Amino acid sequence: MKRINEYKKLFGVENELELKTLKKSYRDLVKEWHPDKFQNGDALQEEAEIQSRKIIDGYHFLVSIAPETIASNLGNYTETITNSMIVDYTHKGLLLEIIFQDGSSYEYFGVTKQVYIKMINSDKVNRFAKRNIYPNYTYRKTKRSLEEA
Repeated sequence: MKRINEYKKLFGVENELELKTLKKSYRDLVKEWHPDKFQNGDALQEEAEIQSRKIIDGYHFLVSIAPETIASNLGNYTETITNSMIVDYTHKGLLLEIIFQDGSSYEYFGVTKQVYIKMINSDKVNRFAKRNIYPNYTYRKTKRSLEEA
């Protein structure tokens, strides 16, 4: 959640996340911090490179969790969580990554250690996830296996 809030603050989209607003803010920030804007030896050139990487990463991240993106991929997501079994999962901080049998991988944000412990101690991990993880946490797709591509 910290990462989401940090990027929203960077782009000035702290309330509702709309792709149109995000894109405009992204373009403005890229113009301001593009490394080519600064001459060699300029003190801000190195900072501009760092900021531009942060802006690009933040933009791609926020696009992946935007309501429009979620809505357009809802069919595939529903298909995965309904028909594919969980084959692996990892938890770090408040981030839970679940890898499914079809090769899809999704990150769920804000999952506490207590919820994760309940999940791994559950005798039916898939059922627990369907009831307690999927409907309650912000998610984004992270990758798909090479076999599927």
